[in-house]
Amino acid sequence: AKKVAMKALNGQKTMTKGGLTGSLADATEIKKADIAKVLNSLAEIGAEEVKKSGKFILPGLCMIKTRQKPATKAGKRLMFGKEVMVKAQPAKTVVKAFPVAALKREV
Repeated sequence: AKKVAMKALNGQKTMTKGGLTGSLADATEIKKADIAKVLNSLAEIGAEEVKKSGKFILPGLCMIKTRQKPATKAGKRLMFGKEVMVKAQPAKTVVKAFPVAALKREV
């Protein structure tokens, strides 16, 4: 099954990495290449921290957490009024991002 990304609000385009580096360069008067390096290292540090401790906070923006989903047994389940045979699923770690309270209030 092909996964489809969620559509942006009101059909607007989301900001790309290049767009983000451009606006950060304009705001801080630092070279785009230097900002791209900072963004890459931030992503690496964030992934490493989430893997190690299960939690990473970008101050003022979001908190990234991992959550353990338990394994499910195979069997019959009632879905939309029909009995369906379901396969067993192994336990897995899910990564979720939550906005910080200040961002929630602002939006």
